[in-house]
Amino acid sequence: MQSTLREANADLAPLGVMHLRYIEMFQAILQAGTLTDAASLLNISQPAATKLLKQAERRLGFPLFVRLKGQWHLTPEGRLLQGQMERIFEELRDLQRLVSNIARADKYPLRAISTPTLANAIIPKSLARLRQTLGQTSIELSTQHSPEMLKSIILREADIGITLQELTHPDIRCEHLCEGPLVLIAPKDTWSRTAALQPISIDSLANSTLLGITRADQLGRQLQAYLEQLDPPARISTWVQTYQIAKDIVCSGEGLALVDPFTAVSAGSELQTRVVEPIMKINLYAVYRAEGPLNSVQKAFVQSVRTIATELISFLRNRERRLHAVQ
Repeated sequence: MQSTLREANADLAPLGVMHLRYIEMFQAILQAGTLTDAASLLNISQPAATKLLKQAERRLGFPLFVRLKGQWHLTPEGRLLQGQMERIFEELRDLQRLVSNIARADKYPLRAISTPTLANAIIPKSLARLRQTLGQTSIELSTQHSPEMLKSIILREADIGITLQELTHPDIRCEHLCEGPLVLIAPKDTWSRTAALQPISIDSLANSTLLGITRADQLGRQLQAYLEQLDPPARISTWVQTYQIAKDIVCSGEGLALVDPFTAVSAGSELQTRVVEPIMKINLYAVYRAEGPLNSVQKAFVQSVRTIATELISFLRNRERRLHAVQ
């Protein structure tokens, strides 16, 4: 009886009313393709899904889907709603992620995230240094590129990000940790020992063949602009997404690459490195929410990263003294 009254009231309700449940149904059908699979995504029965779709279309005043050969396809009205529906659904998922991350934040004193390059070049030594200070504290570490990192910190999936890009957002603080030079890396024995100890002018790279870092990366765009100003411009043979991949390709004997100082130092004896002049500063940043102070573990991690990064840059700049010491 009550169910019948609710359906009657729904029929009398004004048209053009959208509910969040309708948006969930809309997205589930788009993702699954069939009403049965959409019901499974929503954890409801197939009859309940059919009833919900009919109710949505009745309340909206127009059909959202048409069934053709067993598959559900958007109507013209549904296509008009698709973009806005997807944006709202994404915001709902972000809200759910935020709620979940707030609830579990106290379980992880350190939830850090870094770019893939820094995860190889700086983070392992930084964590080892942190362990010496704090012992077996709980740590959760992941890697993402800088745009995704910013979103993860805003949504509280991570508390601290380590990146080579200065990220800006009203809710985020971007703390400068240190700076180092741009470095040219090459397969071993590319230069004589004497030449390898000397900086190299970026003008000498005119008309040379280099590996390129994708323009999606801020530093990659800066480097490409630099190279395009040479006369004649440097030629890009292969485009890669990260400096780590560039380093691995050069290690295999393929070409030269301009990279950040941390990638250069992590290369070891497989490569030769030369600081590029005039020096283009490569900055390292710690990114975290601006709403309040870091806890003691998070502060210690940031300081550990700063210390290790500074040591690595000093190691790079003192190559001549280092080489003489091991001879």
